[in-house]
Amino acid sequence: MNVYLRQKKIKNGKTSLYLDFYPPVKGADGRFTRREFLKKYLYQKPKNDEEKRINKTTLVAAETIKLKYEKDFLSEGVGIFNAMNKKRDFLEYFKQLSEKRKLSKGNYDNWSSAFYYLSAFTNGKCSMGEINEDFCEKFKIYLLSANKLKTINDLKLSHNSALSYFNKFRASVNAAYESRFLNDNPLRHVKGIQQKETKREFLTMEELQKLAQTKCGLPLLKTAALFSALTGLRWSDIENLKWKDIQYTEEKGYFLHITQQKTQDTIMHPINNKAAEILGLAKKSEERVFSGLAYSDCNNDKLKDWVSAAGIGKKITLHNFRHTYATLLLNKGVDIFTVSKMLGHRNIKTTMIYAKVLDEKKVNAANLIDISI
Repeated sequence: MNVYLRQKKIKNGKTSLYLDFYPPVKGADGRFTRREFLKKYLYQKPKNDEEKRINKTTLVAAETIKLKYEKDFLSEGVGIFNAMNKKRDFLEYFKQLSEKRKLSKGNYDNWSSAFYYLSAFTNGKCSMGEINEDFCEKFKIYLLSANKLKTINDLKLSHNSALSYFNKFRASVNAAYESRFLNDNPLRHVKGIQQKETKREFLTMEELQKLAQTKCGLPLLKTAALFSALTGLRWSDIENLKWKDIQYTEEKGYFLHITQQKTQDTIMHPINNKAAEILGLAKKSEERVFSGLAYSDCNNDKLKDWVSAAGIGKKITLHNFRHTYATLLLNKGVDIFTVSKMLGHRNIKTTMIYAKVLDEKKVNAANLIDISI
């Protein structure tokens, strides 16, 4: 990569200084360019010693900028990184990464929320050049102490939400570094936010049976919830499930052939006959199985009423039916690796949270036996 200091005559008897790059480099707008005007000017015909002095000072400043570019190119190798990248809009880059997650609604919503907090933290302006270790630490502290931005009440952002948003930020910084938009990775010495253990509520087999025998104000909601408990499907996958995704062979029985919304992994997921049975007669292959059912406050209220009508005092959400599936499998003696595969987890550590739930049950059971000595 070569950098040349050039001059261009302009009006008013002055000359504009600019840098000429060869080969061209990416500018702040992402386009390749050969020129960057420095907004520094020389007198074409200096009339006195003062104008000569100004010309000399301006040329030194321009040469300094030229040398800075050459140093950047030399340190990173053949123009892979250049100082112009420091001007690139980091927020816009983050937003572009978010848009790539649109196929996975839950993940996209999470990235969008992270972008919302990052925009608030930076007042809507942030360049690549500002992303350093100090910036990363301050953004982490901001998330851990921030209030929820989209509520009228001063509710504190939950710890695990802060963790999730900071992880999205980390992913974007790592991506920017890998793309050579950052000269160094500032996250090398920045610790992440540690996850706090949260109580994962689930239903026992007896409670699940009670719900199956209790009427729900929205029958389709009941069917979807029970189907999740019998298959372990995430709500996003249930929403998008089509009749063609439910398949059957003599050898394998019923199974789902789907692309998970969260991970975009395509899986063959076996399900039992009861799960297929509660769906009723199949309809057109391209039609959604749970057409018309949406995640809403109204439906959440119907879910609460249904759980309450069954005499269950636990706080149950739609996602808890997936927890129920995992916990019941482990209770039945299914090994953790198989359960991990059934849930579609990429990492066994994600599944281990359910094993901890069972360990807690074992401790409680052990304490039921007591004698007086």
